[in-house]
Amino acid sequence: MFEGSYLGDRGRLPAHAKLECKICWWVYDPDQGDPVWQIPPGTAFTDLPAHWRCPQCDGDAEQFMVVSGDAA
Repeated sequence: MFEGSYLGDRGRLPAHAKLECKICWWVYDPDQGDPVWQIPPGTAFTDLPAHWRCPQCDGDAEQFMVVSGDAA
């Protein structure tokens, strides 16, 4: 796997973790949510629906890398 990956295990992520798409570099910030997918602000990456994908490039959630917040 690659550095910064949560290895597909959302349970390793803290609620405040920001993650970046390794394809297009779009950042999921739980404080902002995702207006494209109608995800309200305050939604942790761990609470995103299983079908959620990057709103910019349609990359799979497992392609995201942790950019802030310490993974367990």
